[in-house]
Amino acid sequence: MQNSLASSQPVGHGSHRSTLIASILGMLAVVAVAAVSYPAWGPPAQRWITSVSGSASPDNSAPAADEHEGHDHAAHDDANSIELSPQAWKNLGLKVGPVELSDYERTITVPALVVERPGRTTIQVAAPLTGMVLGVFVAQGQAVQPGDLLFNLRLTHEDLVQTQTEFLKTLESLDVENREIDRLKKITQGAVAGKVILDREYEKQKLEGLLRAQHEALLLHGLSEEQVQQISKDRRLLRELAVRAPNVVNHEEEQRVLSGAAANAVAQASHSEDAVEEHPLVVQNLTVHQGDVVEAGSPLCELADLKVLYAEGRGFEQDAQQVIRAAENEWPVKAVFQDNANQAEVVTGLRIAYVANQVQAESRAFHFYVTLPNAIQRSFEGPAGRPYVAWKYKLGQRLNLLTPVERWSRKIVLPVQAIAQEGAENYVFVRDGKRFDRRPVHVEYRDPRNVVLANDGSLFPGEHVALSSAHQLQMAIKNKSGGGVDPHAGHNH
Repeated sequence: MQNSLASSQPVGHGSHRSTLIASILGMLAVVAVAAVSYPAWGPPAQRWITSVSGSASPDNSAPAADEHEGHDHAAHDDANSIELSPQAWKNLGLKVGPVELSDYERTITVPALVVERPGRTTIQVAAPLTGMVLGVFVAQGQAVQPGDLLFNLRLTHEDLVQTQTEFLKTLESLDVENREIDRLKKITQGAVAGKVILDREYEKQKLEGLLRAQHEALLLHGLSEEQVQQISKDRRLLRELAVRAPNVVNHEEEQRVLSGAAANAVAQASHSEDAVEEHPLVVQNLTVHQGDVVEAGSPLCELADLKVLYAEGRGFEQDAQQVIRAAENEWPVKAVFQDNANQAEVVTGLRIAYVANQVQAESRAFHFYVTLPNAIQRSFEGPAGRPYVAWKYKLGQRLNLLTPVERWSRKIVLPVQAIAQEGAENYVFVRDGKRFDRRPVHVEYRDPRNVVLANDGSLFPGEHVALSSAHQLQMAIKNKSGGGVDPHAGHNH
C-alpha cells in the first residue's frame, strides 16, 4: 500500500505542472496575438472609449486650457493631428458637433420658379354695368381688404334705366291696386258686388307677376339683390354704383369632392389658404381712369391673392417617375432660396400638389407644382396714407426644389464642409480636447449640402467632429508636415 501511494504522487505532481505550463503558454499566445493585431483593434477601441467619455468643452467654443499641456500624448499621431489655439479656433469659425445616426433622404435638385395658382391668384374686377367712372379710390400696388371701395360708376346704360323705370311704375301700380282693394273690402252694405273685388284681385296678381319679371331683369342687368331691394324701398332710380373688392372664394367645399393623394396634397394648403383668415389683396394692372366710359364686363383692375403660390419645378424627362413616386408617397419637398449674399433659406415640409401630364416639346422638360405658403414680410403706408404690403415670395422668383427620391435609415450624415478630400481619400477631423485627429472615412453618397458616411467603425456615435473648415484643417496639417499645399485640395472639379 505504501509503495503504491509513493509511486502515484510524482505522476499527479507532473500532471499539475504540465497544466500550469500549458496555461502560461496559452496566455503568452493571446498576448502575442493581441500585440500583433493591435493596429486593427486598438484605435477603434480608443475611439469608442473617447466617444463614451465625451468632451468636457462646449461643442462650438474654443477649448479651455489643457491641464496636460507640455506633456506628450502618445495616442496622437503628429502626422495626422493638429492642435488649435483659441485664436485659430475663432479665426476659422469652427463648428463642432456629435456624430449621430439619422435617417437621410436622397434628393434630386430641380430648378423652379414661383408662379401663380391658375384660377386662384388673379382676381379680375370687371364693370358690372355700363357707365362712366366717377372715382378711382385705389392705386397700383396698393393693398386692399375684401369689401374696400375700389371704383364708383355712374350708370348710363339705356336699357337699365328703362328697366328700372318700368320696375318703379309697376311698384306704384301695385300700391294703387292694394289700396283700392282695401277700400272696397271696407264697404259692408252690399253696394259693391263681390265680382268687382274679385276682378281687382286678378289685376293685383298680374301686377305681382310683372314685378317679379322686372326684378329678375334687373338682376340679369348686373344689379345685386340688395340694390334691387334698395330701389324698391327708396323708389328712386339707381344712378351710381360702388364697385368693391370681392371676398376671396372659399374652395373648401370643392376639395371635399376630390379624392386621392393629389387631393390630399392640395387640401392641406387649401384648408388654410382660402378665406380661412383675412389677408390683403394687391391691386395690379389698374386699367381705367376717372372719366372713362366702360361697357358691362370691361376689366377695371386685377387683384392678386398672394397668400399661397406654386413653385413650378422644371425637371428632366428622366426624373418624372421619381417625382411621381415622391408625390404618391407624400414625401415632403424642400425649397432652397438664394439671396444676393449667397445665403440660402430652406423651406421644409412642402407638398407636391400635382404633376403635369405632358412633357415640353422643345426643352423635353416636365413641370410639377409644389404648394408654397406665403407670408407678409413688411406692411407700410405710402402716399396719401395708402396701405402697402411686401410679400416674402415674389412671382417669378427663382429657387431650387430638393425632391426626395430615396430614403435611408441609420446613416452618419455630415455637412460637406466637414469632409476634406485629398486624392482618393476623404477625411474628417475628430476632436480630442484642443487637438483634432484626422481620420479617413468612406463616403457613400454626396450632394451639394451633405455627405453620407459608411457606418464601418471609422466613426462612432457620440464622437465630436469638426462640422466646418475641414479643408483649412487639412491644409494646416500639410503645412505642419512640410508638404506643399495643393490649393485645389478638398474641392470637386
